[in-house]
Amino acid sequence: CLPFSQVCFKERFLSLLIFIVAMIIVGPLFEEFVRLSLLMDLLWSAIFISGVYAVCQKKRHILIAVLLALPMLGSIWTKYYVQPKALVVVGSLCGAAFMLFIIIQMLIFIYSHKEVTRDLIVGAAVVYLLMSLMWTFVFVVVETLHPGSFNIPEGQDIEATRHFLYFSFVTLTTLGYGDITPITPMARSLCVLEAVIGQLYLVVQVAWLVGVHVSQSMLKRAGRDE
Repeated sequence: CLPFSQVCFKERFLSLLIFIVAMIIVGPLFEEFVRLSLLMDLLWSAIFISGVYAVCQKKRHILIAVLLALPMLGSIWTKYYVQPKALVVVGSLCGAAFMLFIIIQMLIFIYSHKEVTRDLIVGAAVVYLLMSLMWTFVFVVVETLHPGSFNIPEGQDIEATRHFLYFSFVTLTTLGYGDITPITPMARSLCVLEAVIGQLYLVVQVAWLVGVHVSQSMLKRAGRDE
């Protein structure tokens, strides 16, 4: 890879954003035309591959990302044949760790820059979305290890990760429709933690971007005055 700030993250944020939005919006739209589970699994795989591609600054970053992504990808695609409980737990834990690793690397990139660019804004948005994906895997682990941690309407397939994906976004944004609710103390604590982290991130990130933009504008204005 070329230097981190020049190429490694250029358009990587955008590809992640596209795949995540596609999973949220496009997947359900094609539910009646193709198997939704297969389409969602393809989009999940694309997100993981894009995430690995986004951390190409150093070889060890790629190695860590690949090692974390492989168990989750294995869990995704082996479910069509066999899916033991242990594989679901290990895959989901690795999925959550993978998202956390990508988030950390993206935040390092964002806060190391002193100029607001399109990549920076897109990256800040992607981090917020990745937080929801991370918590999705956390909720899957909790429900798998302790069935009944969440109250899910009857008739819905609780095995499908998409229910927890929906619940995670509802929790992160503090929307709270109430159709899926946490029951156990652990589940409730994790939901509160996700909601608080999500709101704190928005406040801190927006304030930082505004501050950098104002500083950038003042420096440009001072340069023109000289």
